[in-house]
Amino acid sequence: MTLLDIFPSLRSGMPSRLDSAVWPRDTHYDGDGRITLGGVALADIADQYGTATYVLDEEEVRSRCRTYHKAFPEAEIIYAGKALMIRAVAEWVTQEGLSVDVCSAGELTIALAAGVDPARIVLHGNGKSFDELQAAVRSGVGRVVVDSLTEITLLSALATTPQRVLLRLSPGIDVHGHPAVRTGVLDQKFGFPIGSAMAAEAIDRIMRQPNLTLIGFHCHLGSQIYDPDHYGEAVRRMVGEMARVREDHGVIVTELDLGGGHAVAYRSGDAEMNLPELADVIEDALDAACARHHFPRPSIALEPGRAIVARAGVTLYRVLSIKHIEGGRTYVTVDGGMSDNPRVALYGARYEVVVANRHPCGPHMTATVAGRYCEAGDILATDVRLPADLRPGEVLAVPCTGAYHHSLASSYNSVGRPPIIAVRRGRTRELVRRETTADLLARDIGL
Repeated sequence: MTLLDIFPSLRSGMPSRLDSAVWPRDTHYDGDGRITLGGVALADIADQYGTATYVLDEEEVRSRCRTYHKAFPEAEIIYAGKALMIRAVAEWVTQEGLSVDVCSAGELTIALAAGVDPARIVLHGNGKSFDELQAAVRSGVGRVVVDSLTEITLLSALATTPQRVLLRLSPGIDVHGHPAVRTGVLDQKFGFPIGSAMAAEAIDRIMRQPNLTLIGFHCHLGSQIYDPDHYGEAVRRMVGEMARVREDHGVIVTELDLGGGHAVAYRSGDAEMNLPELADVIEDALDAACARHHFPRPSIALEPGRAIVARAGVTLYRVLSIKHIEGGRTYVTVDGGMSDNPRVALYGARYEVVVANRHPCGPHMTATVAGRYCEAGDILATDVRLPADLRPGEVLAVPCTGAYHHSLASSYNSVGRPPIIAVRRGRTRELVRRETTADLLARDIGL
């Protein structure tokens, strides 16, 4: 018998859904007050698969793909695989009509293993090795985004048939925010500064190579951008550069890839990108820029990654201990931390945390959720509201953890990385198994 059986009136005060700006749309409280995702109680997943565990809502991923197609019906939507590159996700997004962007030979291998058509794969990266470029050419990737003069030389030597390339340009647009995620400024490691002598040399070199075909330009402004006007300015500058290529070389390049970086909400009230508004801004900027330069309208590509998978993910932890420091904070320590979510330490990211195994109806406390790792900076969330009667063994859930969590995870302190469990229509499926100590020892061949 549950508390709700004894006091049925409590049900009326319980929300049936959690904030859909942060949680997957199909997130509810069940009749026992437990959080359910995709028709499965999160507490049951914790019991079956252990913790820490990543949970991924397949329908949410697919729905986000459809949302992009609806907002940008004429654009190519390319999933930025670095957000979460596993075979199941690569399969889901391509089934929904998306192309896939990879940043390494490893990501390329995963995409190919998932059955992604090589022609729909785009290879990125500012430091591509000879072996990675060779693997891309041999597998027949549709486009390579050129990021250095060295890559032009290597690609021209490797390609046996004309390889389609995009040239990455830095448009000189500062979106502000954390320095680690500002990639549109001129002075940074990616691409070529727009209008620079180096960019002109790169264009000239590509044009002289019979095995390379320059089809357009690529840019990426940064991450967690919620102001669509930045993309409008990028369109205007990039179309101007496309027009310059026509003037200098008599060639019309036809593709403009505007990258991704569209903001998602990690906590209730956070700003996020409004896709219909972004579509309008890009459309207006294209009309104006193409009219100004008398340039034919290029095809547009967008590269959402975080915006596709972030909200589909929820991470589960089990409470290990609660410490009330006199004159200080209350620390709730869980069985995960910075090895499964380094974004807090890297970027100062902030998250919501809730109890998943029950719906608390009593007093709350302000707490800091700390990880289990031997680092003072191993903090998952600060100043979150948790029930005052929280006990060890209860399950905590952190929403919006589908992007850059598994991708950035490590085996720090020799703790294996968590599994990824998919939920859909009341069923669970293990997509990635938990990393074990045996896995770690298999790589340690020193004895």
